[in-house]
Amino acid sequence: MTYLDHAATTPVLPEVIAAMSQAMTLTGNASSLHTSGRAARRRVEESRERIAEALGARPSEVVFTSGGTESNNLAIMGMYRARVAADPARRRILAPVIEHPAVLDVVEHLAAHEGAVVTWLEVDDFGRVHADTLAAAIAENPADVALVTVMWANNEVGTVNPVRELAEVAHHHGIPFHTDAVQAVGQLPVDFTRSGADALTVTGHKVGGPAGAGLVLLRRDAPIVPIMFGGGQERSIRSGTPDVAGIVGLGVAVADAVTHRADRAVTQAALRDELVRAVRAQVPDVVLTGDPGAGLMDGGPSRLPGNAHLRFPGCEGDSLLMLLDAAGIECSTGSACTAGVARPSHVLLGMGLSEVQARASLRFSFGRTSVPADVAAVAAAIGPAVQRSRRAALAGSRRR
Repeated sequence: MTYLDHAATTPVLPEVIAAMSQAMTLTGNASSLHTSGRAARRRVEESRERIAEALGARPSEVVFTSGGTESNNLAIMGMYRARVAADPARRRILAPVIEHPAVLDVVEHLAAHEGAVVTWLEVDDFGRVHADTLAAAIAENPADVALVTVMWANNEVGTVNPVRELAEVAHHHGIPFHTDAVQAVGQLPVDFTRSGADALTVTGHKVGGPAGAGLVLLRRDAPIVPIMFGGGQERSIRSGTPDVAGIVGLGVAVADAVTHRADRAVTQAALRDELVRAVRAQVPDVVLTGDPGAGLMDGGPSRLPGNAHLRFPGCEGDSLLMLLDAAGIECSTGSACTAGVARPSHVLLGMGLSEVQARASLRFSFGRTSVPADVAAVAAAIGPAVQRSRRAALAGSRRR
């Protein structure tokens, strides 16, 4: 198979498997005071320090979780509740409509059940939130804003947001800023301190680590309350017995992703650009969605190096995906977290595309194991697949 869905999940690093396997042979609850417990705690703290160094944070700012979804829930819900408790007037949340479901669903839950008022931030044609857009939204009433959340890079179209500028705008009004950096780590230069964010979400399985292990980087002075309760682990912000093996694997994966980021980004961007050229040669009317990728954003590229989001007019993305899958090529029609749901991408609709345009899209995403042969496979299969998809779509419209 040609695997081009690294934005959904990545192959686990052999070094991660080895480190986790070794950790799983050892007994000890990291909260226990005896020798085995202290040894387990040491492995957790060593991983915490390793991750903090890699991401420009203090070890005390690393809060381990079960992954990106929990981290987003904790950051957004925890900060919202803390802000409302301190000032009941602060119930407005600012977020772009093209966020990942792990952010959107939390915001919508707070609106439906806890009195939150949501201001949806507009994005440009590339799917980017601009600092002046955020400033205007805050200016409507700075005193009622609880928090701002804007993803570092979009998981579907790959557009990168000006996180540092957005954080500065929020902080000018004393408003905490959260960013979902799940797609950014390993592809972009992510430095927590420099970013200005109060909370930043990371997950392991996007960088060659295990699924079920993640973290939120959280400033010591960030307003937050726990959303789950128990033994008071992780600064009493996230209770639960630490998954020592998962945390060890996460530490190895994050360090590897950051160490090799620059070289891998060059390789993946070259493969992405070659794929776009190859597909255009076979399908001249294909459209690249999102930022073209020629600019810079916060010291890194303006588009994720490994992302190629393409629209194929006259096709149904689902049928095209299955045709490519039959040819041994694995890609996606959008976020894997909404796979199987028969509706067009909310990201593309939020960018102003029609439902027909949104349904005609595929995302190809590269990773550390991608090679030129992957591009060649797509180039050989895409022309016939598009022709078949268009014929099927045309026949379906005639029957209707």
